[in-house]
Amino acid sequence: METDILIHIENLQVSVDEKPILKGINLQIRRGEVHAIMGPNGSGKSTLSHVLMGHPKYAVTGGKITYKGQDIAGLAPDERARRGIFLAFQYPMAVPGVPVSKFLRLSLNAVRGKEIPILEFRKTLKTKMEQLGISDNFSGRYINEGFSGGEKKRHEILQMALLEPELAILDETDSGLDIDALKVVSNGIESLRGPEKGILLITHYQRMLNYVTPDFVHVLANGQIIKSGDKNLALELESKGYDWVLEESGLKKKLVLTEE
Repeated sequence: METDILIHIENLQVSVDEKPILKGINLQIRRGEVHAIMGPNGSGKSTLSHVLMGHPKYAVTGGKITYKGQDIAGLAPDERARRGIFLAFQYPMAVPGVPVSKFLRLSLNAVRGKEIPILEFRKTLKTKMEQLGISDNFSGRYINEGFSGGEKKRHEILQMALLEPELAILDETDSGLDIDALKVVSNGIESLRGPEKGILLITHYQRMLNYVTPDFVHVLANGQIIKSGDKNLALELESKGYDWVLEESGLKKKLVLTEE
């Protein structure tokens, strides 16, 4: 059903400083689906995540992004967030002097468009932290200041759990995590899956997909999706690498000719 479609990306073309990065992305995510995007370095994975969130650095030069039936080309990042889109960053920034709890409350107020009573917020935050196995003292620390890689990513997942977005975009959330932190973050993502939500999981490696099972896997290379499949495609990529997909699509030969 068309009403099940959360986001529809049609022939999306994006440039940075007049250099083409995305060269015609087509992707459709329905409610309840988890899509994983994999690909070699420099393929445009992170660019796609930032464009969907409305980062002004990236110029959309062609195509269309429709979210819940509306073209969102003119919407600023904060407006996209209020409408239910969330982005977890690959490299979260530290914000000295701002406690996690204060940031999360202000974020929740902004997304809901109203002031959340402090007692209600504290109760909700405590519940979410318990669900994700996060200690009580975490909320009093300054945002990402002195955080380990795993703590930074848990904070991103805590934000997602609290804000309850309809579309969550996770940009290489597994980057820099040891196996224990990976399991915690992955379990957090799994706990937030639901029939009304969609997840776009961007990753370079298959290992996170051992814990978060995607409905669809897409290979992004040279700014285009060159192959799609189910979770078994990720296993094949882990085993064989990306060269065979590039050869199958004819892209490897084109890249060699371009380099020459």
